[in-house]
Amino acid sequence: MFLFGAFCLLTLPWLNPFTFGPTPAVVPWLFSMACAGALLGIVGVTTATTAPGMDRQEWVRAIAGAWLIAALISAAIGLVQYFGVSAALAPWVNGTELGEAFGNLRQRNQFATLMAMGLAALVWWVMQGTSWRLAVAAAALLAMGSVASSSRTGLLQWLLCIAVAAQWGGNRQSTVRRVLLISALVYAVATVGLPWLAGLDPMTSGAWARLREGDAACMGRLTLWSNVLHLITQKPWLGWGWGELGHAHFVTLYPGPRFCDILDNAHNLPLHLAVELGAPIAGALCGAGLWVLLRAKPWREKDPTRQMAWTILALIGLHSLLEYPLWYGPFQIAVGLCAWLLLGSPKPPAWIAWVAALMLAGCAYAAWDYWRISQIYLPVDERSSYYRDNTMDKLRKSWLFESQVQFAELTTTNLTADNAEQIYEQALQLLHFSSEPRVIEKLIESATLLGRNDDAAYYLQRYKAAFPDAYARWTAASAGHKAP
Repeated sequence: MFLFGAFCLLTLPWLNPFTFGPTPAVVPWLFSMACAGALLGIVGVTTATTAPGMDRQEWVRAIAGAWLIAALISAAIGLVQYFGVSAALAPWVNGTELGEAFGNLRQRNQFATLMAMGLAALVWWVMQGTSWRLAVAAAALLAMGSVASSSRTGLLQWLLCIAVAAQWGGNRQSTVRRVLLISALVYAVATVGLPWLAGLDPMTSGAWARLREGDAACMGRLTLWSNVLHLITQKPWLGWGWGELGHAHFVTLYPGPRFCDILDNAHNLPLHLAVELGAPIAGALCGAGLWVLLRAKPWREKDPTRQMAWTILALIGLHSLLEYPLWYGPFQIAVGLCAWLLLGSPKPPAWIAWVAALMLAGCAYAAWDYWRISQIYLPVDERSSYYRDNTMDKLRKSWLFESQVQFAELTTTNLTADNAEQIYEQALQLLHFSSEPRVIEKLIESATLLGRNDDAAYYLQRYKAAFPDAYARWTAASAGHKAP
């Protein structure tokens, strides 16, 4: 029973379809952390009660089973989304347009990483003696899910899975070889077959088409990374501060092309650490990781469980060079589980139950506070009865989500001569939370009203550079506040 509970807690974070409020990533992350806390609670209980059957191998089976089942269910969800029928399964399946698939993870690359993780777990199960017929069917479904994602990262990860399995000698086992071969063949056929079945042009949809066409110049990762490198040169030693990349990107005028969107992550873990914490700390952390890798010599592993753990870490590591999966709960849990699989299984300390209790209590409080502040983003008649009157006054003292409350207040308050100073200070602070047009416009307009023309000109120049289309619309519509 305990292991079944652990299996469910490991599976559900990948499948949760629900979110709400002003910051959509909050609810899935809290749900993941609550599952992690409950999982630690199970560990604490089983340690204290010495329940039968709770050995390491049973835990490994629960972990590998959770990754595989989560991937298979997500692959089925992804195909439903790809063929444009996700609305029939709402709200249990997130809605997408025809030809799009991301499961309930809401991002194609995260979905593709889960598909590759499922393949790694499937190889582990095959090496435990799972029926090759079931394994081949599972591999085919995972391959179709990865193709449906249209993820270029997913394509690289699929090749990586096959390569590491071959490196560890998996190609010398007939069942593993058969599974990997089928997965590659299905991937190749589905690249053409899925778009054709969905009524799309195979030449203009899918990962291969996206690789061939690339991104718009101002939206490409090369432009993004060149901007981040420029920011690193501005503050190389201590960085801009944790969480300050978005503000740094807005206030900086680049000598070359500019990434034309809000930038809150460098889409490359080493670069992100360098730009926010400084090159020395980033170098030390990356160097330590490389030292651990070289010392561990994963390419020499013989144990299937350790091979699976290293493969999962490699997949998440590859993803982290192109995006930021480690900012999301399911991937944080996966990395923690891989560390446990690789470091052995010492007896959990007695205080682990207290850690679990604190995690669950913290998640409960954060969920309540987030639900509370989300009321201001709802129409009055849809709010909880207590928050229908004087809503803002009741929400200002939020400990965890003060910025979301201030953002709502700023964007719903009309600028006047009496509140111009307050609006200016609030907008200046909120630039560090979200450097977006609604905040920038209030900042410029309040600065102009206060006669701070130099400040208004400073931010006006950066607004024009960062959001030229929004700037053009705003200047065309602004009759009451003329920027200097």
